[in-house]
Amino acid sequence: MAEDKKQAEAAEAVEAKVQAPVQDPQEFLENFNWTKYEQGIEQVDDAKLQEFEQLVAENFVDTMDEEVVQGTVVYLTDREAIIDINAKSEGVISLNEFRYNPDLKVGDKVEVLIDIREDKSGQLVLSHRKARTIMAWDRVNAAHDKEEIVNGFVKCRTKGGMIVDVFGIEAFLPGSQIDVKPIRDYDQYVGKTMEFKVVKINHEFKNVVVSHKALIEADIEEQKKEIIGQLEKGQVLEGVVKNITSYGVFIDLGGVDGLVHITDLSWSRINHPNEVVELDQKLNVVILDFDDNKSRIQLGLKQLEKHPWEALSDEIKIGDKVKGKVVVIADYGAFIEVAEGVEGLIHVSEMSWSTHLRSAQDFVKVGDEVEAVVLTMDRDDRKMSLGIKQMTPDPWTDITTKYPVASKHTGIVRNFTNFGVFVELEEGIDGLIYISDLSWTKKIKHPSEFVTVGDKLEVEVLELDVEGRKLSLGHKQTTENPWDKYETEFALDTTHTGTIGEVVDKGATIDFNEDIQAFVPTRHLEKEDGSKLGKGDSAEFKIIEFNKEFKRVVASHTAIFKAEEQRNVKAAVKKAAAQADEAKPTLGDANEALQALKDKMEGKTK
Repeated sequence: MAEDKKQAEAAEAVEAKVQAPVQDPQEFLENFNWTKYEQGIEQVDDAKLQEFEQLVAENFVDTMDEEVVQGTVVYLTDREAIIDINAKSEGVISLNEFRYNPDLKVGDKVEVLIDIREDKSGQLVLSHRKARTIMAWDRVNAAHDKEEIVNGFVKCRTKGGMIVDVFGIEAFLPGSQIDVKPIRDYDQYVGKTMEFKVVKINHEFKNVVVSHKALIEADIEEQKKEIIGQLEKGQVLEGVVKNITSYGVFIDLGGVDGLVHITDLSWSRINHPNEVVELDQKLNVVILDFDDNKSRIQLGLKQLEKHPWEALSDEIKIGDKVKGKVVVIADYGAFIEVAEGVEGLIHVSEMSWSTHLRSAQDFVKVGDEVEAVVLTMDRDDRKMSLGIKQMTPDPWTDITTKYPVASKHTGIVRNFTNFGVFVELEEGIDGLIYISDLSWTKKIKHPSEFVTVGDKLEVEVLELDVEGRKLSLGHKQTTENPWDKYETEFALDTTHTGTIGEVVDKGATIDFNEDIQAFVPTRHLEKEDGSKLGKGDSAEFKIIEFNKEFKRVVASHTAIFKAEEQRNVKAAVKKAAAQADEAKPTLGDANEALQALKDKMEGKTK
């Protein structure tokens, strides 16, 4: 068949050649199509070729998978939109993907993603939702890189902030990035379209963080510079309460914050600033001070009012009685508000005539209404000192009558020191008992060994110093000194029976009674047989030393039998001497014998 066709074509060519007019050879060569002769195709004009390439570039779509292109809505049904992307077929997209755009119509341009070039039925599969997501991320990244302002729709509130729709992406708006001032009601922003700045993108987790605060900070910074440049001390400005703390109130002066310290809110003492101001309240404040770069501004509110001391009556003077309320208590005293914003100090020493140490809490508490006497007043320095004890007579006025020397009284133990006990005889009258005047017999190292605070104690006035307001008391003086009796009972060389108590390095102790404890030196513990007394042994002891002043008693067991030996020796010596005297010649006899011998020698005879 192919061979027959070729033969037919050759025959037609021959016939045409026979019928064709004779042509000039030169003209034939010039018009001969060498390209068709060499390549077998007609040569296309360059202009037409360029036109064709331009049409291809403008209209042809390379339908690569996962590529975003622009299409045109060519037809709408109840459920779908038919999109033309200049491919060999149109694509179909569900209208659900255009719910955000209920006004979609034929001819609208939309971005679509070529999901699949041909499905099993040869249909081009497109997605508008995926295209929007990809385009949104590109726009979000571009906005972040170029620091552009974007519009977003606040969808709902979430923990710590809001969810904002930006280009179809759900971005997070932290609560701290909503405004420059703290926001207490987040719900007021839900459903609003606002301007934002993309501040952070996490590509790994596809998270976007936006800020509305960042947009207004630049404007505020300009306003702040302008306001700061005009600040002067003493200037009065209107501000809004931005934040309340326990130590003061922050005021927004229009982009610049200043602090009103709690002490500058009111001339009267307050416990917390919310007693004076509330959030978002507008008020006038005065500039008190600021640092060199005006970054810290100190404001005042009470300074806009007249100082209460200036309104204080001129009739109040030293010695007058005033009434007031206790507003503050310290260890050293209490502050009394005698008029609004005017306080006086009652020092703890002016609360009682008593001289022993006590704190202000022992006398008053916050909120008490008290009456006091004005002791000092300085209107220039705005200081006043008051006294409560002056409301009652000074108990030391008739002290010599009430507490003469040698008088006996009952007091209450109020305090200890290392050297004695303070006893209160009555409110304002205290006396000191030195530790040596507590007991006649006990050796006390610290007063707490003898009494406790609050005990009642019998005392005797030993000394009275009216000018120095001092009383010297004694407790042991209220009873007889047992050592006066012991001085006779335990005199030197008296003998007593006792039991060894404690054995110490240099001897042992013996308790003769509850008051007398004698000491026995080691060498005086030796018994007659040469052994020594031990703990718990009973024996007789001789007093070899008694000192009433220092309450010292020294005894000895050895001295008992040593004294007996000495007595026996003395008796034996005396007896031997007597016997010797009886046996030897007398002096008279000796003289007679000598005289007889002399006479004999001289030849004399009687």
